[in-house]
Amino acid sequence: MTDDKSEKSSKSDKRSKSDKAARVAALRPVYQQDLAAGPDRFFAARRPDCPWCGSAQLATRLRTTDLLQHKPGRFTLDRCADCGHTFQNPRLTEEGLEFYYRDFYDGLGEQRMSGTFGGRDAMYRGRAEAMLPHDSAPKTWLDVGTGHGHFCASARTVLPGTSFDGLDFTDGVELAAREGRVDHAYRGAFPDLAPELTARYDVVSMFHYLEHSTEPDRELRAAHEAVRPGGHLLIEVPDPESRYARLLGRWWLPWLQPQHLHFMPVANLRRRLTERGFTVVAEQHAEAHDPVDLLAAVWLGLDHTAPRDDAPWLPEPPGALRRAARTALLLAGVPALLTATLLDRLAVRPLSHRLGLSNAYRLVARRE
Repeated sequence: MTDDKSEKSSKSDKRSKSDKAARVAALRPVYQQDLAAGPDRFFAARRPDCPWCGSAQLATRLRTTDLLQHKPGRFTLDRCADCGHTFQNPRLTEEGLEFYYRDFYDGLGEQRMSGTFGGRDAMYRGRAEAMLPHDSAPKTWLDVGTGHGHFCASARTVLPGTSFDGLDFTDGVELAAREGRVDHAYRGAFPDLAPELTARYDVVSMFHYLEHSTEPDRELRAAHEAVRPGGHLLIEVPDPESRYARLLGRWWLPWLQPQHLHFMPVANLRRRLTERGFTVVAEQHAEAHDPVDLLAAVWLGLDHTAPRDDAPWLPEPPGALRRAARTALLLAGVPALLTATLLDRLAVRPLSHRLGLSNAYRLVARRE
């Protein structure tokens, strides 16, 4: 019986690899055509001022490449000396956003991302529990940027009487509805959909969504429209003031170039929420910290150094020698990965906020 299961599993793995190879081969001509046109159309003109406060006092904070998908291109983050806002400059155009998001959360990347986000129940429950002191039994909740809806599925165990809807611009939200993780799926841009959602929700959440937006202020206005008076907005974003952001440089995972466009210091976001008609009732740092910084930095370094697996944006598949070299380097890096994991979870996590290492923060704001 065990041998039969092992054989079936082996055959399934082979079919999966074969299917992926066929999909990559089919997509390669499309990507090569996109790249043949040159990368200039993927970038807007460089902005001379801060999109948050309008100051012209900008300085380069980071230059990097796409360290996750390894699609071609170089990306720059500028920081405003007056307000501390950090943003991608030049920003991706609509064509650039489509190119770099393609096959990341859906398509070729759907299975990987579903596995990454699907096994984090404790983190998702913690996010839902952050609302309990402020509204212990919300009737309606909209999760903006819901992806495959894994947060909503876990949050139901904390708030079984709450109806959870999801909104996203990828087809992951439709998958979430088919799988029963969300009660209703909205596909599109939140600011465009907000007028039909006016005052419908007790809670609107944005977990690691705002940094993806081309215009964060429009998202906050949309949230104010969708939340009923007395309802709450729950936001979690990367913290650009984390010491890890400086210590790890380009290897700090939350920089996530080129998908992350804006990084807001907590004081900036608090003030903007107040200006938009909210009152911040809670601020959390340690609770929002995800203990993966060192592990992710080691992995990104190994993955950057090792020859890349096949992808349709490469001109041709890697040969046997490159694949073997990649496998050997990743195996050699296993001790470093294990050490980084232990440090993240056992040494740093309990002291993350005290040491200024929390990689994210969370705000709960009430709509007045």
